[in-house]
Amino acid sequence: MRVCTTYGSPVPLRKGAEMHEIRLDVFDRIPEGVGEESVVTLCGRDPSVVPGSFAGLVDVGERDVSIPHRKIRSFHDFERTPDRDGILAMLGSGDQEISKGAFKASSFVDLCSILDASKALGRKHVLLGMGPLGEVTRIRQSVLGNEFTFGYQGEPTAPGQFSADEMEAMGDGCVLVGITGHPLSHTLSPPMQNAAIRKAGINGRYLVFDSPSLDRIEDAIRGYGIRGMNVTIPYKQKVMEHLDRISGAAGEVGAVNTIVNDDGVLSGENTDVAGVLHALSGVELKGSKALVMGSGGASRAAVYALARAGADVSVSGRNGRTVAEVCAAFGAEAFSGGAEGFDVVVNCTPIGLVEGEYPSDLSGLRPGQAVLDMVYGRRTPLIARAEAAGCRLADGADMLAGQGAESFKMWFGRDADMEAMREALR
Repeated sequence: MRVCTTYGSPVPLRKGAEMHEIRLDVFDRIPEGVGEESVVTLCGRDPSVVPGSFAGLVDVGERDVSIPHRKIRSFHDFERTPDRDGILAMLGSGDQEISKGAFKASSFVDLCSILDASKALGRKHVLLGMGPLGEVTRIRQSVLGNEFTFGYQGEPTAPGQFSADEMEAMGDGCVLVGITGHPLSHTLSPPMQNAAIRKAGINGRYLVFDSPSLDRIEDAIRGYGIRGMNVTIPYKQKVMEHLDRISGAAGEVGAVNTIVNDDGVLSGENTDVAGVLHALSGVELKGSKALVMGSGGASRAAVYALARAGADVSVSGRNGRTVAEVCAAFGAEAFSGGAEGFDVVVNCTPIGLVEGEYPSDLSGLRPGQAVLDMVYGRRTPLIARAEAAGCRLADGADMLAGQGAESFKMWFGRDADMEAMREALR
């Protein structure tokens, strides 16, 4: 990986950097020690400010101007990513040595547009996605055929940048995993998984792929060499049509929360089952009466896990059709009453993340009931009511750690340090 250190503030030049980007909206002059492999970015300044003796590259922005230096023309769009043909039209013309494009990446389609354009652009280039979803493009310099990539010193100069030290530590061999869903602003999986990755001494990174659709997810995973992904709301069922094969447990549950990429073959797994059982490990499930609220992918895993553990399971939800489907699949019963008659109550709805009413009346919660809320990291209405009633709380973060550890083992072939995961969640 070839990292160009860029500076968002006028700090001293980073020692040992292979390249520097000197932005003339940050520096008032070109500092000493900037060599011929570095970049001066004009940021609207007149090209005449660059000394004639400078042997490096000069980024003139979008302007097609003649200069007595090696030239970069760069195009930025902080709102969207053009499609493949749009990127090619933008970057394909001109006498510059390097064409650079940086675009706001908001979907898997955007990531694939950048990837497709990189393969078709028959000239030296740097193509990057901005924002959290674009982080993968910064790490995968070799995949995109980029002349170099950027890492910051001091302050970032674009959204989604890593520090130059981080970039050089990751290098081209960094194993990438992540999570997809929408929205993902609440997820604690990245700090949890990255803590386990560091503890194991793996050169890897867990990224966030928040996309409003799954269109071309399979192309992005294969194209960028992503080892695997967790899948969360609302994609646990829909993602199955994008995969090559589904494991036995995921097939029985009818939902996938983990993707494993084995040399381009994408397998769907379900580790939510293990997560539910991990969170309820101190609860006697055999012969118990359990209520599962919700009828999506997470609830299917919960019903499957509880039924296999010997519980008598009932399901409540706002969508009568999907409730009936879950009940038919696992021998559960549809339920529309209150939660007071159950030994175990599991919430699989997003209530607590979003406004709304639970599908069962919780006013009758009583001491001794075990309550698991899959919405973690916040005091939800269910948790507040369960605490007030003296219920036994099973931590949703424990479920996250349990399923996360199973995913980790599938990706890396070794056990995760559960304490490192729990500490990150705390």
